[in-house]
Amino acid sequence: MLCVDQVDKSYKTGGMFSTERRMVLNSISFECGQGECLAVIGESGSGKSTLGRLILGMEKPDRGTVLIRGKRVENRTARLGAVSAVFQDYTSSIHPFYTVEQALLEPMKLLNVSRQDAQDKLDLLLEQVGLHVSYRAKYPHELSGGEAQRVCIARAVATEPDWIVLDEATGALDGIVQRQVLELLKSIRKIYGTGLIFITHDIQAAAYISDRVLILRNGRVEEIALVSQLKDVQSDYAKQLLRMALR
Repeated sequence: MLCVDQVDKSYKTGGMFSTERRMVLNSISFECGQGECLAVIGESGSGKSTLGRLILGMEKPDRGTVLIRGKRVENRTARLGAVSAVFQDYTSSIHPFYTVEQALLEPMKLLNVSRQDAQDKLDLLLEQVGLHVSYRAKYPHELSGGEAQRVCIARAVATEPDWIVLDEATGALDGIVQRQVLELLKSIRKIYGTGLIFITHDIQAAAYISDRVLILRNGRVEEIALVSQLKDVQSDYAKQLLRMALR
C-alpha cells in the first residue's frame, strides 16, 4: 500500500533572508493499492510534479507522511527497490555515455543483484519493452524518442518495484508512439503487478490507462474518481477541467 497522509509542502520565496514561503501542496491524503494505476491530473502549477517527488523520496514533506510498505519513503532503505520513476525528459534520464546495457544494469547493482542474474534479465527486459537484444550496445543518441522511453521503462521495472511514478512520461511523444507506450505500460503492469502513479496533464491518456483519477487544484485534492465514473464528477472545477480536455 502507498499511503499519503495529510502532506504539506512549501518552498521559500524571495531572497536569502526572506521568511516567506509558497504553499505548493496542502493537506494531501490518498491511498493507492498494490497493482493500481492512479492518475494525478491538474493544471500547470497544481503541484503534480512536487507530489511525485515526495512519493519518490526526492524531497521531504513539511508535514504529514508518505509511506510505502508501511515505511517512510525518506528512508532510503525503505524506498530502494520499492519505487522507481520514469520522467518526461528521457534524453537526460539516461547517462549519455552509457550503453542501454549499462543503463539497465545500474539499478540492479544498487540492489546487489549478482552480475550473472542481471545479465540474464537484460534480454527479458528488452523483450518485454519491445526492443531487440541488439539494443544492448546502443547509446542514447542512437535511439528515437519512443525507443529511449522504452529503455527508461525497462530500467524502472528492472528491480520489480511495487510502484512506478511516471511524471509526464508520455508527454513528449507523438500520438502513435504515445499510444504504443501506454500499451506497453499496461503490459508491464500486468506482468509485474506494478502500481503506477501516472502524473499527466493529458486526461485522455489518464482515462485510457488508469483505474482512478486524482484531480489537483492549487495544491489541494479537488476530487478522486473512478475512471468509469468521470462523467459523474461532483465539483465544478473537475467538470470544467474534463470538459476542456475532452472537447
